[in-house]
Order: sequence, then structure tokens, then C-alpha cells
Amino acid sequence: MHAQKRQVGLLKTDKRDALGLGNLLFNQLEKGIQMGDPMQAVRRLAAPTEAASQLRGMVQHRQELITESTQRKNKLTAFCDELFPEFTQILKDPNSPTALAIRKRFPTPAALATTSLSTLQEVRGKTRQLSDLKLLELQRLASQSIGTKEPARLRGLVFEQEQLLEELELIRKHLAQLETEMLQVVEHCREGKILTSIPGIGPTQAAAIIASIGNIANFEHASHLKSYFGWVPQVSQSGSTLDRAKLKPRSQRQMKQTMYLVVWQAIQLKDSEWRKIYERLVPIKCSFNERTRQYTGRGKVIGRIAGQMISVIYVLLKADQEILSKLPAGAKPADPVLYDPEIHRQHRAGQSRASTQHKPRKLLQLPPH
Repeated sequence: MHAQKRQVGLLKTDKRDALGLGNLLFNQLEKGIQMGDPMQAVRRLAAPTEAASQLRGMVQHRQELITESTQRKNKLTAFCDELFPEFTQILKDPNSPTALAIRKRFPTPAALATTSLSTLQEVRGKTRQLSDLKLLELQRLASQSIGTKEPARLRGLVFEQEQLLEELELIRKHLAQLETEMLQVVEHCREGKILTSIPGIGPTQAAAIIASIGNIANFEHASHLKSYFGWVPQVSQSGSTLDRAKLKPRSQRQMKQTMYLVVWQAIQLKDSEWRKIYERLVPIKCSFNERTRQYTGRGKVIGRIAGQMISVIYVLLKADQEILSKLPAGAKPADPVLYDPEIHRQHRAGQSRASTQHKPRKLLQLPPH
């Protein structure tokens, strides 16, 4: 809420500001007085659902663990470049499970070059990424490595690398446990069942969406949810010379990234309606590059699909929330209404355009209540 104007001549104090806000809240919530300025309007905030309360901390902690994991991977890559720069000629990713197993067992090129082939095969395991010929080539590169040879620096690098490997292994273990717990919450809550029925939304993305929304009752329209997620375009036009659109910077950064990945996953599915929309809009909205023989500017199509998908999410969650709000106390609710690709296909084909032009909730085919 914006700060209230104070009387002329009065100094700014926290006590006066708190008193002004208290009077404003009392007048609107208790007295029902309407405000002339919409920026000063107040509404009650609906409490987050049980699933959102459980997932909010988990989603945030998962993001922190991923950040810490990335930091340690970057350090391990730097150590690999200093200890054994030729390592990536055989294993492109020095932080893959097989590469980390070899680096943990043989921290220096000298230790790798002097070991037996049978020991390398044991460390390699059952992966098909490394053949025996590649193992022998790796040993040859280790024997001729140009990595650091200074004993003091070598000892320090080996010690730090050992600790980083243990820390990364612990972080991965905690990530696996956390994602398992998040999966159970998503599978047993109504919001999770609704969201995971939409193509492109997996359990991890559904958990992030549920935790971010909190309670769909706090959003009056689908446009509010789009703005909250950061997928509302800001259009700049001036006659025929300027026509530019970009996303507004104010939003939840994590949800903007999540929806971007969700859309890309959805358009990769062969029978997805989102892919059909994408394939139809790309030739219309994007420019064709004659040199590369490809369409450019696909971001606007991604934004269009993201906005439509957020609208579907809003309609499904809002309809379920309204059903639960009208349910008598103690009554068991019916199963939630899930995303139906056939109804989506009919809506796209225009078969139900007359009934859904002004009431998009009709495409849900809600059960009687």
C-alpha cells in the first residue's frame, strides 16, 4: 500500500504512518467506506492452501540447493582445467557421474596413468559412455598431461577437490530426498492433480506454481495471474515505424523461468495442442530468414502460448476453488476437473466458440454442484 499523505507541518514518524494506515484499514474493512483512489483500495488476503504452505519452503530450499550445486560444479571444472586439462577430450562433461567417480578415485593424472585397466573398468561401472579404448586413451593423456606439477599447489588442489566432491554428493542426496517429498505432496493435493494434467507441467513445475500462487482466490482475473507470473506484454507502438513488445520487468523471476520451460516442454510433445498452436503461429508471427532458412523471433509465440496456458491454469484452479468454497461442512468433494485435450481441441476448432466466447469456463464441463 502506498504511504498516505500527511498534514502540512507534521514531521514524518513511524507512529503517525502506522496510525494513518490503521485508520484506512478500519474504514475500508470494518466500515465499508469506498476509496476514490483505486491505488489505496484494500482487500483481505486469502490464506495459502495446505499444499502451498508445505511446498513454499521446499521450493525455495530446492532452488538454494541447485544454486549451491552449480557453484561447486564450477569450482570442480576449474580444478579439472588446472589438474588435468586433457580430461575433457574423453569426457566432455567433467562433472558427469562417471567423470566424478574417476576423479574421486584418481585425483591426479599420475594416479590415473599408473593404475591398471581392470581398476578403471571397475570405476567406470556399467555405463556405455566409456569404452576400453577410451579408457586407454585417457591413461595416455594422463601420462602426458600439462597440468600443474608443483607439489604444494597439487596437494592443495587435491584436498579442496576431495571436499567439493563430498559436498556435491551430499547436496545431490538432499535434492533427491527433497524432490521425493515434493512429489508426494503434489500427487496427493487437488492443485497438483490439476496442474500435472496439463501437458508440459511436471511435478517439480507444479510444486513451484502451487507454492507461488498460494491461493487462487487472491487473483480476481486471469490477467492478474499473468501479471504476477511476468507474462504480460508491454506494447510500444507509434504509427507504422514503431511496433515493439516486451515483457514487464516486475514479476516473480522464478515463475517467469518456470513457465518458459513449461511451454518449451509442451511444444515438444507430439500430440500436444500447444504444439499445434506453436506450429500454426510461427509462420504468421515470425519473420523468415532467407539465409538460414529459419523463422526468427519465436519468443513472441512462446509468450502467446505462455499466456494461454496461464489462463487455462487459472480457470481450472479457480473453478475447483469455487466448488470447494460452496461445499457443505464435512462433505467429501468430488475429484477435481482436469485438463481435457479433447475439449481444448474442440475449442481451437471453433466448435464451441458460441458458448465460450464470453464464458471460457464452459470448456471445463463442470459437474453439477
